[in-house]
Parts: sequence; C-alpha cells; structure tokens
Amino acid sequence: MDKSPKITVITICYNSALTIEKTIQSVVGQDYPCREYIVVDGLSTDGTMDIVGKYRDRIDIVISEKDRGISDAFNKGILRATGDTIVLINSDDILLPGALSKVAEVWTPDVDVLSTNVIMKDAVTGYECREVPSTDFPLMPFFRHVAHQGAYISRACYTKYGLYDTGIRWPMDLEYLQRVYVQGGKFKYANIDTAVFISGGTTNSNSILKKRKDYLYMVRKNGGNCLQAWTFYLFLVATQCVKRGMSVFGKNFAQKLRYRRK
Repeated sequence: MDKSPKITVITICYNSALTIEKTIQSVVGQDYPCREYIVVDGLSTDGTMDIVGKYRDRIDIVISEKDRGISDAFNKGILRATGDTIVLINSDDILLPGALSKVAEVWTPDVDVLSTNVIMKDAVTGYECREVPSTDFPLMPFFRHVAHQGAYISRACYTKYGLYDTGIRWPMDLEYLQRVYVQGGKFKYANIDTAVFISGGTTNSNSILKKRKDYLYMVRKNGGNCLQAWTFYLFLVATQCVKRGMSVFGKNFAQKLRYRRK
C-alpha cells in the first residue's frame, strides 16, 4: 500500500472515571503517527472529564454534551472523524500496543469493514479468550461474533450505508454490520489481536427480554420477515438459557466452548 491510512479512534463515555484513563493511555501511547483521537462524553458527573483533561493535548476532539444513547454518541464522533477508517474503543476497552500499526499494514481502501481479533477478559475471574470476528451477517445471524472493538470501518462505508440507528438501544453494532453485509459491503478479516474487551462478569437474566424489540426490529429493518425475526430472537433466548445452565460447570464454561482460548 502506497499511503498509510489515517485511523480515527473514537471513545464514548459516561461516568467512566474508574476505567477511562487506561483506555486513553492505550490510545495515545500508540506508535502509529497517522491517527486521530476523538472522545465523546455524555455530560459525566463523576470526574471523567477531569481525567480526559489530563490528556487534552493528545486528544484531537473532545465533545461533552447530552446525548440520546450509545448510537447517538457513536454518530457524533463519526461525523467529526476525518480518518480513512474508524474504530470504536469504549471507555472500558484497551487498544493493544502496536495495534494501529498492524492495522495499517493490512488495510486497503476497497474494504468497508476490516475485522480483527478482540481479547475478552473477565474482570472477576481473569479468564481470557479470543473472539474471532465474523465477516458475514445474514438476516438471521446465528452464532455470529461482532467484536466491534476490532472492527475498522471506513469513513466511506458510513457515508454509503449510514450511521448507527439511534432507535436501537442494545445491538446497534450487530445491526450496522448486518446492514452493510446485506447491502453488499465488502468485509476482510485480519488475524491480528488489536483490542481487549473487559467484561464485568455478570449476566442479567432479563437482559435478552429487554432487547426483544431491538432484535425483532433489526431483522425486519434489513429485509427479514416476521418469522425470521422471531426465529432469531427465540434462538437468542435459548442460547442465554443454555449459557446460564452451563454456569454450574464454572463461571467461564460457556466462553471456553464458544471462544478460542488466548
């Protein structure tokens, strides 16, 4: 590749004082010079912005204002981005050392979504596994891995296929990748580890029930019928029940079956 891509990293946050400093350090400490860093805050009240202020000279754009949810915050950053490709590293994620340099080596301008591996770490048990992202997202995306912390999406892709749907509260990243895929977007996978996603280690038994409208809407929006939408949603319900049942064999048993051990 003749020209190194400009990579925009976007961090959205709200009351993230306990975690955001490590996130910021992982971004500003990258050895790749052709980057842009944007922080979008939702009017935090816990000192988050004091921490952001410590690194203000190494952050290109800081936005701190009320938003209408995660999708809206993502979109605010994307609309201000000037990079060739954009990655979303949230305020409790870590960008691995050298990640942007590795991405630049495999990036090509004809790709809409460049997908890389994400290391998943349980904050409670310390268990680590590797999430290898999917590169196809059909109308019923069974067993697909999103890993948005490792998805480098071109700015041209956002121009062509739109931004994140602010009507979706939970699976906005899955819906976006599905939208790009069903409309013919080009995906590429690179077998490199670029980020760490740290989970809290807790599962809300009602979580999938709260997300019902989002998942049904997602499938219908992208061309699926009512039967496909409900089939996919019931699959997710069954999957969560199985995961909860597996917990009797150990807290991370389901992860050990589904993801690659780091």
